[in-house]
This record gives sequence, structure tokens and C-alpha cells, in this order.
Amino acid sequence: MRQVLPWTYLSLSVLGAILPWQANLNFLQSTSGSGFDLGRFIADANATAAAQSLSRDLLIGASAIVIWLISEGKRLQVKGWPLSLVACFSISFACGAPLFLFLRERRLIEMEKSAKTCSGDSDC
Repeated sequence: MRQVLPWTYLSLSVLGAILPWQANLNFLQSTSGSGFDLGRFIADANATAAAQSLSRDLLIGASAIVIWLISEGKRLQVKGWPLSLVACFSISFACGAPLFLFLRERRLIEMEKSAKTCSGDSDC
């Protein structure tokens, strides 16, 4: 299971890039070629109580995960963690968060292997 988990996260990251951007492209098409209208996007995201609930839930949850992502990335010295932060803001949170989990799992596996190798060696 330990070896499968990182690839599950990476698959979710890919889906998190594709699916939200399909919706973003549909939104762009509905604005008649006027580009990405951020004001309308925010208005649409708050158009109904259900949309408000989802938007607020995402904002609060994503904020907490981004704070954790930064501190955990630094604490564990996860290679490439800033890339996941960039993905959160430039692609989608649904892409960046699972990308970080993929990178983190790979780091944890690396640390476990290193600990097993060094268990009998005092120079590690």
C-alpha cells in the first residue's frame, strides 16, 4: 500500500488539473471571448447558497492546507514543494494539494529507507 499511495495522489493531481480547467474553459466560452472575467466568476461562485457554501468551504480548507503545505514542506525538506504551491494558485487547489501529498509520500518513503539503512550505522 505504501508504494501505491504516492501514485494515487499523483493521479488525483492530474484529475485536479483537468476537471476544474474543463469548467474554467466552459466559463471562458460563456463570456463570449471577453477573457477571464474574475468579477463574474466570483459572482457566479456566490450566486446561490449552495455555491456560497462550496466557495467558502474551499477558501477556508485551501487556506489551512496551504499553510500546512508550506510548514510541512520545509519541515520534511520535501523536494519540489514550492511547485505544488504554484500549482495551487495557477492551476487549481485540486491539483496542487494532491501534488504536494505525492511529493511528501515520496519523501517519507525515502526517509524510511534511509532510516532502515542507517539503523546499524552510527555515522548516519
